[in-house]
Amino acid sequence: MKPFLLFLFFILSIGRNAYSQPLPDSILKKVDHLFKKWDVPGGPGCVAGIIRNDSLIFSKGYGMANLEYDIPNTPATIFHMASVSKQFTAFSIVLLARQGKLQLDDDIHKYLPWFPDLKEKITIRHLLNHTSGIRDQWSLLAISGTRLDDVITQDQIVKILSRQQGLNFKPGDRYSYSNSGFTMLAEIVHAVTGQTLRQFTDSAIFKPLGMNYTHFHDDCEEIVKNRSYSYDRKDANGFKNSILSYSTAGPTSLFSNVPDLSKWIINFYNTKVGGVGAIATLTQKGKLNNGKELGYAAGITSATYKGWKQYWHNGADAGYRTYISVFPDLKMGIIVLSNLSEINTQEKANQIADLLIQDKNPQNSLKEKKRNEIQYSKAT
Repeated sequence: MKPFLLFLFFILSIGRNAYSQPLPDSILKKVDHLFKKWDVPGGPGCVAGIIRNDSLIFSKGYGMANLEYDIPNTPATIFHMASVSKQFTAFSIVLLARQGKLQLDDDIHKYLPWFPDLKEKITIRHLLNHTSGIRDQWSLLAISGTRLDDVITQDQIVKILSRQQGLNFKPGDRYSYSNSGFTMLAEIVHAVTGQTLRQFTDSAIFKPLGMNYTHFHDDCEEIVKNRSYSYDRKDANGFKNSILSYSTAGPTSLFSNVPDLSKWIINFYNTKVGGVGAIATLTQKGKLNNGKELGYAAGITSATYKGWKQYWHNGADAGYRTYISVFPDLKMGIIVLSNLSEINTQEKANQIADLLIQDKNPQNSLKEKKRNEIQYSKAT
């Protein structure tokens, strides 16, 4: 069965919405309606984007990027991407593996001699798949008395990880989401290349793809033009700042916008960086020691939606909520980025998808929806 895709041609335009929307008015109105609650001048909101083939065919901002200065969200607005960042860290490792500079089944101690010997072999692949058993850095920091709205540095996280005296389980026995693993992957990139994750991704991924407004924000004091601020709801009539001061990169801290992310999505099916083999490795599902296949691949979830292959990840830090989704067989992607913590960006992206994609097998949709809900809760 062929998908019912309501797309025409890409047309560039100017203004707040940045891109003309070659979608029927009926679809445009339905998309706008999904964000109507937040499309008000007095509150934060989000930006949505739809990619088809090699073009960003729809992109629009809703609500405000900054409440103090009355600056609206636009497609060009920069967002902190939270855990959507992980796929870029993972892709860096995949690129280095394909260059022969490391192997995914290498013991991490080969590159991270500072990590204690816990009498188990922990591989790079374990870090990529969240099967290492290493305790999550945010929990460890909380135990140490650090608040998540404190300034948190890469060195601080490395120091606390270097003091670990045990694992939560034998590597490969279980899946347990661990941000620590992606900080360690960033440190492996540094050990192998001599470059920070920011430097490596800039030269190996972002510049080749033309992602000129994207970087790993590893210095919380750095000024970034056109960035959004994050908010929580204070009460029914107002909002409050939600502070985020990370000077760390790997599991989080990517800064990007919808036009740049559209170029990343297109690379999944019209590959310019890494080649088809690199994308296949990035999206290959992990396996436990008992042979059970996971839904999680390398920094990204590999799933199906309405019977179509889908790669996705969500993110949540402070008031930021982010979600990107790729349908490679449809050559399509959906992005929803928010600077208000109450917005469920995955739900909104799926509602957009429901306007555009026909179910391959309707009788399986309820089972698939339940499975995706479980994967969503594990991938935050």
